[in-house]
Amino acid sequence: MSPFSQRALPATLAAQALHRTDPHTGAVIAPLHASTTFLRDENNQLVGAMDYRRPEGPTEQHAADILTALEGGVDARLFSSGLAAAVAVFDTVKPGATILAQTQMYYGAKKLLQRLDSDKRIHLALFDPSIDGDLAAKAREHEPELIWIETPANPGWAVVDVAGAAQIARETGAVLAVDGTCAPPCTTRALDLGADLVMHSATKYLNGHSDVLAGAVVTKAQNERWARLCDGHALTGAVPGSLESWLLIRGMRTLFVRFERQSANALALAQALQGHPKLEAVLYPGLPDHPGHAIAARQMTGGFGGLLSVVVKGGAPDAAKLAASTEVFLQATSIGGVESLIEHRKPIEGPASPTPDGLVRLSCGIEAEADLIDDVMQALERV
Repeated sequence: MSPFSQRALPATLAAQALHRTDPHTGAVIAPLHASTTFLRDENNQLVGAMDYRRPEGPTEQHAADILTALEGGVDARLFSSGLAAAVAVFDTVKPGATILAQTQMYYGAKKLLQRLDSDKRIHLALFDPSIDGDLAAKAREHEPELIWIETPANPGWAVVDVAGAAQIARETGAVLAVDGTCAPPCTTRALDLGADLVMHSATKYLNGHSDVLAGAVVTKAQNERWARLCDGHALTGAVPGSLESWLLIRGMRTLFVRFERQSANALALAQALQGHPKLEAVLYPGLPDHPGHAIAARQMTGGFGGLLSVVVKGGAPDAAKLAASTEVFLQATSIGGVESLIEHRKPIEGPASPTPDGLVRLSCGIEAEADLIDDVMQALERV
């Protein structure tokens, strides 16, 4: 690590992309390396450190190095999507071993775990993050090899104590993996709180511009499990392209300022919506009456994020009407971008989802706060 990297704060490391420029041209932006293969000399020895772009090339490695530094880890791997990154973590679990996960979590990862369970590849056990002590009780009961948590959990924003989960993992001999998609390292460094692995759908906050599909896993230690994950990464070829990796670098350069603005917008909107007569609930960990607010305040040091949900009193019909009536918020599936998005969530997840029929998820971007508030208020008038 360079002297610059050793003394610079994470926000500076992100903004300057680890201070890596192009030594050949003097360009302050590092180049995109599109090559898929790399030269050998007359003795068949590699000229550089790489021979083939699966599993990684120079641009991919640069992006992984930035994320490693931001998370305070020792190594990282990039994947073609967040779910591909989750698969890589789950694949390190021994056949038939138990994975303990949440009842409230991103539906794609939950469906994947349920499929692995039904195929008898793993045993899936679930804990309810809204019940105090349930994680500890289920960990003692099932003795999992891997504990998988997501905080805040999409789309109800349940909060899990990462440090507490890490203590439980140590006591029960489990590995703790954290889905940090909704709490990127500008606000939560899960490895510092005791996690062994942290996974991201880099499509979301890390990139932040709704133009990259990518995932990532960062590790706290170089160990046998990490070696297995890296081996699987190379063998399956679930890697991002060089353009996606370069765009991800571009996105991470503005992560800290984007997240700060998105968090401020979401908090202002959540406060404005509290007590609205057409809403049953406003779900946002930044609100003092949120059940997980105290924990979130302790471990989300850079803001509570731009994500909130509302539960509409009229159920599914009125939730659909609300999502279809906004003008600034765009009705589309994703989170963490600079543009604000809105979605009636239950139809996306399917009838088996525990998400309330009337839940509408909002992802606040970086637009003017007043415009976002006015937009949701006028949409509620149409409900």
